[in-house]
Amino acid sequence: MTTKIKFSVLILMMACSSFAQNINIAKLDSLFQILETKDKYMGSIAISENGKLLYKKSIGKADIENNKLSTTETKYRIASISKMFTACLIFKAVEENKINLNQTINKYFPTILNSNKITIGNLLSHRSGIHDFTNDEKTPKNTKEMVEIITNGKSDFEPNSKAEYSNSNYVLLSYILEKAYNKKYAEILNLKIVKPLELKNTYFGNEINIQNNECYSYKYQNKWIKKNETDISLIMGAGAIVSNPSDLVIFAQKLFDKKIINQNSLNQMITIKDNFGMGIFQIPFYDKKGFNHTGVIDGFSSDLSYFPENNLTIALTSNGNIYDNNNIMIAVLSNYFGKKFEIPNFKTIELKTEDLDQYLGEYSSPTFPLKITIVKDKTKLFAEAPGQPTFPFDATEKDCFEFVSAGIKLKFTPENKEMEINQSGKKFILTKK
Repeated sequence: MTTKIKFSVLILMMACSSFAQNINIAKLDSLFQILETKDKYMGSIAISENGKLLYKKSIGKADIENNKLSTTETKYRIASISKMFTACLIFKAVEENKINLNQTINKYFPTILNSNKITIGNLLSHRSGIHDFTNDEKTPKNTKEMVEIITNGKSDFEPNSKAEYSNSNYVLLSYILEKAYNKKYAEILNLKIVKPLELKNTYFGNEINIQNNECYSYKYQNKWIKKNETDISLIMGAGAIVSNPSDLVIFAQKLFDKKIINQNSLNQMITIKDNFGMGIFQIPFYDKKGFNHTGVIDGFSSDLSYFPENNLTIALTSNGNIYDNNNIMIAVLSNYFGKKFEIPNFKTIELKTEDLDQYLGEYSSPTFPLKITIVKDKTKLFAEAPGQPTFPFDATEKDCFEFVSAGIKLKFTPENKEMEINQSGKKFILTKK
């Protein structure tokens, strides 16, 4: 299966500081205005505090070919944020005595390796060892084939010995829910979460329907190119839910208000072990602690973050971006907590190919985990590292380059054979070999 449903934990800055809670709406508007003007981002955001909506915004298009603009009501595939919903449904089933977290899964999936050792709790916390089916090329056509593919993937480690992200866990949890309730996952989702919370724009997805205020997704390759759709019906609770930021902030708020699951269930869900909770992750921002999940599928990317101390929720959905979601989240959190942040201007300068020669070579530092090799292709500079993708960099001023989508800046001092890497406020000086 070529399309992966991904997650990423925000890399946010950590320090000790005092904060002033407010939203500078004008500055946020300026950020989204330049992202739209420079065609760097398409998507939508909602911010709430104590359950009250503070800000929402949408930029870009839902359907470029037909010039249909997105709105704050546009619905997106939220990919792995679906796992938060699935985790809640599992805890609901536990509370209703349909299942328990300590029971092994051999009753449901006897053919899966170690099924007599793997518990439902192991699936929730990614401690099952079950291989992630999205790492393989085979595409299932039905539930039976999906279970066969997961079974044939076997195990990556002994159950409960460590944690490793696997979409297979949450596909299996979806099937367990269906067997426990004798209902389809979509029906359970609607019955247990969507209807009680009165979520107007959240449901189990299918083929994208523009007429239903959904959107296509895109990747930028000199222009926005429409991405092929993954058949999300077989992904189940690992990534098949459609929603929008306005609904997502309600969902997160109600989750932490114990309106979906009880306090005991929530405590288990947010207990972090080996960097994993049960359907959720923990993120830092300075001295604040938040909980979140992100998701990526096709050209869609999303982020849902909640900071309990401030009762602050931020939901971000995108159907195409060059400027990374993480940069926007840092900007929003900096705005709310009274920290300085720069609005990008995306200014670039033109260089000749010979101008780049002085920067080429291998750079390293004892304090930086990777060796970085700087290469060029005509008038474009690229950074390479072992086991990492090649990143393209645009020249922003003399000796300075930026890879906008990852928020990475390079500053060269050719006379000293040095290169400074700056990402998310963290700086490293590397020396040329």
